[in-house]
This record gives sequence, structure tokens and C-alpha cells, in this order.
Amino acid sequence: MIPVLLIVIPLVSGLVGFLIRNEKTARSWSLFAAVVTLFVSLSGLILHKEDAFLSADVAWLPAMGSRFSVALDGMGQVLCLLTAISFPIIFIATWRTPYKNARNFYALMLLSQAGLMGVFLAMDALLFYFFWELALIPVYFLCSIWGGEKRIAASFKFFVYTFLGSIVMLVGILWLYSHTPDHSFSLKSFYALRDKVTGHDQLWLFWLFFIAFAIKMPIFPLHTWQPDAYEQSPTATTMVLSAVMVKMGLLGLLRWLAPVLPLGTWAWGDTVSMFCIIGMIYASLVAMQQDDLKRLVAYSSIAHMGLMCLAVFATTQLGMQGVMIQLFNHGINILGLWIVVELIERQFHTRKMSELGGLAQKAPVLAILLVVVALANVALPLTNAFIGEFLMFSGVYASAVTRYNVVFTVTAGISIILSAVYTLNMIQKVFFGNTNTLTEKAKDLYPNEKFVLIVIVVLIVLIGVYPKPVLDLTKETVDTLLTKMATATK
Repeated sequence: MIPVLLIVIPLVSGLVGFLIRNEKTARSWSLFAAVVTLFVSLSGLILHKEDAFLSADVAWLPAMGSRFSVALDGMGQVLCLLTAISFPIIFIATWRTPYKNARNFYALMLLSQAGLMGVFLAMDALLFYFFWELALIPVYFLCSIWGGEKRIAASFKFFVYTFLGSIVMLVGILWLYSHTPDHSFSLKSFYALRDKVTGHDQLWLFWLFFIAFAIKMPIFPLHTWQPDAYEQSPTATTMVLSAVMVKMGLLGLLRWLAPVLPLGTWAWGDTVSMFCIIGMIYASLVAMQQDDLKRLVAYSSIAHMGLMCLAVFATTQLGMQGVMIQLFNHGINILGLWIVVELIERQFHTRKMSELGGLAQKAPVLAILLVVVALANVALPLTNAFIGEFLMFSGVYASAVTRYNVVFTVTAGISIILSAVYTLNMIQKVFFGNTNTLTEKAKDLYPNEKFVLIVIVVLIVLIGVYPKPVLDLTKETVDTLLTKMATATK
């Protein structure tokens, strides 16, 4: 019941949103729908923990062996909660941002939320692919219609990358479907193939899935669409892309690739890990050279996602647990950074750090909240990202499936040092120093903006001090994943 509601509420609300004519009504309707979705997500997490409430399985396309099968496991709970929290925060934070044809903008945002929920909940491969596309299509239109001056080129690159990735993944899904004994798209049927698909077949099938997931995260060298898309998209859409949508790729690895093709995952683990390491160092170095706030945060996200992907291929209990909690933490932290970027751009009509300075004198509350979020982004102890990155580094170092675990750990650690360099440099240039003619009349936060940043800071500190509930929530999922991947590591 709850998984169905998490999909249906934003889906129906988005379709209704197209019919609303008044801009204020459209904005209020979208926020209302997002808050209701958040309430449903919390009820599945706190109140209704029975299996009957957390799963649904009904006939969908019986002739093709596909069912509408959705369920909330530990990873699904974390990602659906992140999605449910993110959209109200985004709508509140951008409440004062005007949009042309606002009803269409907010309706497409809700449709993207429905698609994301479906991806995180789907237990049927064809249903997973359906929602994968549903989540991407609204984002394409959001970027191409409401984006910046170069939005068409950025949207086209985004479309080409994601479309090609989706096609090769579909080929892999159909190949696996054709080899299931019961000709079913169900996740259980796919898991049953893991010992039956030959090692040779797993080697090439691995790339059909990994390319699609790597594009979404994104992982070097399939990352080039991301900085342009993030820069040109309206910031509200960039928040969705960066905080939530990149998690589609990681979920794909954890649910649909590693457990289904464990031999392929093991065989190509070092190769993928090298791509992750290269991407982390490259993205960090490029971020250090950026003057545009959006591009800096975009490259920062590439580096952090690379570490999470690296920890997946380490195949350790600690690494996997770190990835699970970081799925949520990264989304919250990067969302806070994007909100600050949105507030600065809306007030000063620029994102260039060289044109800013001294904001802490005029907007002290914004400065304090930004510093907390930024320190979480570099995994300072007692912030939420610390426990996730500590577990991931521990997992990579303890990995028994690679001979290069020490090299990977040390090199990944360098990227963390670099992240501190460009993050602190950003704080210095934007918030400290002397004011100029542009920032002299800066205003501090409005109540709605202060509210969402305080919520984010509370989550950062709360999870940083007491991460146990999130770790307990995902422990069973981690154990199941490692058991299914054990075939390749023995």
C-alpha cells in the first residue's frame, strides 16, 4: 500500500498540476502534494512496518511476464525518504523564484518525483526500466525550457547520454529475461540466474548495465554531460539531479547489477575502481579551478559519487554500510549547497565567486548555516558525512577482492584533502573578506529560506552524532547483498 501511494500521489498531483492556471495555486498544490508524500514515507518508516504495508504485487503485463511489483527494503526506505524530504525543501527554498508557465514547471517536477520513487521501489526489471525513463523525461523538459542560455546544447547532451545508456541497459534486461526459467522480469528470477549465467556472458553483460548506471552517477569518463546540465538547468531541477537522481545509478549497482552478475562485478572491479579514482582526483582538481559556484558544486558531486562507487566494488560489510548511509547524507548535504547557490544567484544575479565577497558581514545567518553544510561536505567529525566516509574508506582498505586496496584508499584520501581545499576557498571568497558594490546591500535569509537550511543543518548534526537508526535500517539489506555477491568472491 505505502509504496503504491509514494508513486501515485506525486504522479496524480503532477497530472492535476497541468490543469491549474494560477501560479500561486500551482506552487501551493505542489508543496502540499510533496508534504503528503513525505508523511506517507515517514509512516512507512515509523508506523506501518508490517510487510503487508511495505510491498505490493499485482498483475501488470502478464503476457510478458511482468508484474507491478514494488517494495520498501532498507535501501528503498532510505532513498524514498531522501526523495520525500528533498522535494518539500526544494519547493520551499525556491518559493520566491518566478517561473514562466509555473504550473507546467511544478507539474513536471512532481512527475520526476513519481519516476524516482518508482525506480527506488521497483522489484520487476521492466517496471524498473519504465520508471527509469519516467524520471528522466520530465527533467529533460525542465532543463530545455527553463534552463540558461545554453540550455538546448546541455539538454541535448543529457538526452543523448541517458538515452544511449537506457538502450544498452534494456538490451541487458531482455537478455536476462530470455534466460529466466519462468520468463519473468521479477527481481527474484533475475537473482536466480546469478549461478547459471556463465562467466563469459557475465563479462559483457556487466557493461550493458554498468554504462547506464555510470552515466547517471556519473563516473569518469561518462561524466561530461553533468557539469553542463547542472549549470544550465534551473537550480530547483539541479537540486533534483544532484541530490536524488544520481542515486538511481547507485541503486542500479546495488540492486540490479552486483547481485545479478557477481562474477562480472568481481572481474571488472579493479577496472571500475580505477575509473572511480581517476574521476575523484580529476573532478577535485577541476573544482579547484572553478569560479562559477554551480560548476564547483557539480564537480564536487562527481568526486563524492566516485568514492561511493569505489566502496561498492570493495565488497565489504563496512564499505556497503557506508554507502547506504551516504546515499542519504550526500543528498542532504549537496541539497544544502545548491540552496545557498540559488539564494546567491537570485539576489546578486551572478554565480561568480570573484564578483562576491564579505557576505558574512551582511548575511551572518546564511554564513553560519553555509559553513555547517560546507564542513559536512568535507566530512568533518560530528557531521553526517563523517561516519559514511569513514566506513567507506575502512571498507576499501579492508577489501579482499583487490590487490590494490591500499593504493585505492590512499588515492581516494587525496581527493578528500582536495575537497577541503576548494570548499574552504569557496567559503573564503564568497563570505569573508571585504564587501564590494554588489554585496554591500546584501540581505540575510527570508523565513522560508532560513527554515529549510535549519532543517538541513539539524539533519547533518543529528545523523553525525547518532547514525545508528540509519545503519540499523540498512543492515539487513547489506547482509543480503553481500550474501548474493559471495559467489564471485570465494
